[in-house]
Amino acid sequence: MVLLFAAILFGGLVFLLGFLLWISPGKPSPFLDSAGNPLPESVSEKVFVQVGGVRQGMFIRSKNIHRPVLLYLHGGPSFPNYFLIDKHQPGLEDYFSVCYWEQRGGGLSYSPEVDLQSMSYEQLVADAVEVTHYLRKRFGKEKIYLLAHSGGTPIALQAAAQNPQLYEAYMAMAQITDQAESEKIAYEYMMQIYQQKNDHKSFKQMKQYPILEKNSLVYDFYTSPIRDRMMHELGIGTMREMKSIFKDVFIPVWTCMAYTLAEKINIWRSKFFFLPKTNLPREVLSRNFAAEVPKLDIPIYFFSGRYDYTVNRELSKAYFRKLEAPLKGFYTFENSAHSPLFEENKKMRLIIERDVLNGRLDLADKE
Repeated sequence: MVLLFAAILFGGLVFLLGFLLWISPGKPSPFLDSAGNPLPESVSEKVFVQVGGVRQGMFIRSKNIHRPVLLYLHGGPSFPNYFLIDKHQPGLEDYFSVCYWEQRGGGLSYSPEVDLQSMSYEQLVADAVEVTHYLRKRFGKEKIYLLAHSGGTPIALQAAAQNPQLYEAYMAMAQITDQAESEKIAYEYMMQIYQQKNDHKSFKQMKQYPILEKNSLVYDFYTSPIRDRMMHELGIGTMREMKSIFKDVFIPVWTCMAYTLAEKINIWRSKFFFLPKTNLPREVLSRNFAAEVPKLDIPIYFFSGRYDYTVNRELSKAYFRKLEAPLKGFYTFENSAHSPLFEENKKMRLIIERDVLNGRLDLADKE
């Protein structure tokens, strides 16, 4: 009986490994015409480049390489979300040649050789600028566009502030400002909801991380095992309708065919065993990025979901009002939480097409 059980278990593990290898060819899907042939001016590839002395990876995809170039900076920082791009297909390539760069220490750019001391916002900003120069040279563009999400926004913000001559415009989805204050607002909101629902179990779990008592305790809640799970359950996390981290984050990583099996494993090695050892979580909570950058010399477009408590919308809007720029627009997505690009994609595409690419503010919120 024991031998039979062992044989079944071994067979199951072999099947699972075979399945994971089968769905992990490690190549992004090409852009095809109606006949199934690759579009003649398209590109869809995984690239590795030396950036800041470290081998870093990125996906470069375009339906037409002559379109404007966009550098997409994912959140985290250093936790890539290309698996969500692959799953939801937001269609940025309809307007741009897009580089989905995976930041130092995460995803394609994870390596045990990455020095913990190099994991700082200053280094990530320098890396972003270096990637910008790579794209400018590769595509023959004087300037490119920036689109940053959440933990990527402080990186893009500093890159644009320091090098405005390199960028056409900056698009910020869930712009981080004072994240320690954002965490406090989210905590208070969540406690209020659990009280209203008479959810004593969740309320008790939250009480284990009393961040409203001392600023120093914000870190405990921010890095706690309950924060992300509870935010998703309440519809204030990655997406309003994303209720399960396992189903909507964990599984999509494993089923994304653009990664090899080793690269998928590295995503989680970085997430759970490398990034927590870095100073990035404390750095994002200790800095007020809004105070650091009072002015940008390029057009800016801020995108925020009405239900976003991962990065508080009101804090982003308060910063937007003070931020000096030659052209600026704030866009509220009424049915979104943290990721309007995936949640209200039609509206996002319309904003890009009508406003961003034409230097207009026709669809921006009216104050």
